[in-house]
Amino acid sequence: MSTENSATGAGTGTAPLPPLHCLRHLDPGPPRLAALPTGTPVWLVSRHADVRQVLTDPRLGRAPLYAPDAPPIMSTPNILDDPQGLLNIDGIEHQRLRRTVQRAFTPRAIARWKPWVASVVESLIDDLIEHGSPADIVSAYTRPLPVMVISRLMALDSLDSKRLAHWSDHALSATAYSADAIHTAMAEFTAFGAEVIAERRANPGDDLVSNLLAAAAEDGSITEPQLVTLVIGLVVAGHETTMTSLGNALVYLLEDGREAWQRLASDEASAAAATEQLLRAIPLGDAREIMPGLLRRTVEDVEIGGVVIPAGSVVAADANAANHDPEVFTGDLHTELFSPLAAPMLTFGAGPHHCLGAWLARMELELGLHRLARRLPSLRLAVPAEGIDWRRGLLTRSPNSLQVAW
Repeated sequence: MSTENSATGAGTGTAPLPPLHCLRHLDPGPPRLAALPTGTPVWLVSRHADVRQVLTDPRLGRAPLYAPDAPPIMSTPNILDDPQGLLNIDGIEHQRLRRTVQRAFTPRAIARWKPWVASVVESLIDDLIEHGSPADIVSAYTRPLPVMVISRLMALDSLDSKRLAHWSDHALSATAYSADAIHTAMAEFTAFGAEVIAERRANPGDDLVSNLLAAAAEDGSITEPQLVTLVIGLVVAGHETTMTSLGNALVYLLEDGREAWQRLASDEASAAAATEQLLRAIPLGDAREIMPGLLRRTVEDVEIGGVVIPAGSVVAADANAANHDPEVFTGDLHTELFSPLAAPMLTFGAGPHHCLGAWLARMELELGLHRLARRLPSLRLAVPAEGIDWRRGLLTRSPNSLQVAW
């Protein structure tokens, strides 16, 4: 997204390469020096073992990125750039804040939601079929599915999807919007989060926001701004990764992975295996447009991959490159789509900041792909891959629209 526009169509453009091909320039190797868009020196870490160390070693943290002596890491602000947010605090304070939401996202809790997530999937496919072929699978399926799921979990059934798209696009902007535009959108989003909290305090229910407020009251140390940031962060994170991954997976499956579509329809176990491989192999963002990895800063000298990185250095852990490390992952999607992973993928991070909603995203993708393949076995792209309209200039990259037929 390179220009300001409508909430769902801002900064769209035709990308020259489909998402899988964005990785061809990556070359996992020892840590090496580069620079962020701000000019700040950054150590690029790309091998699987090295990236995992960066994300799990307590000598590297998020909070030091916002210390008084820290160099600039962002050209424009976004939702990840809040020093008091869950992503940017470490240690005991981070553990305490994370516990307030973690219990809602355990595998056991996710399993209880499966029947109604499946019902949402089936309902959307019903509507897609009723609309008829051809159709835009993004507006009809990949975007509304995760929005409907997180809206129900948080009891936000009246949430305007266009307004949510507007806020999310600005919250995850890399180059799409100006700092002023992002500030205005985030002020509106923050006000929305505060309104939701006030309403839920007055009328608590059995939903994620009410449970979050109850846990925070029991803890007693979580500030009101942190609560607001948690709520709006959950709204964004609860749908963005799934929407991005599902759209990108369909681009691959309906173009290069046609032979796999039949097997996806056969059973949920095949869809679960394929989901892991798709999440590993297809990046959430385009490294040509965004920062080169998950940022951390060293608090002391640290040896990573045989290289001593000095204290106070900014380090970028490139999960995309690590997920394609040829020393670990020797096959490709054509040969390995339904095989177990050779090692843990790092799409959702690792260590203390591992994505809270990973299991929910997995379940939505598994059900979304399996049920769609079962109901529409002849689904195909209605446009050539090189003509796909991509969302650009954000921290994530996926089709803005995707015409399909059956």
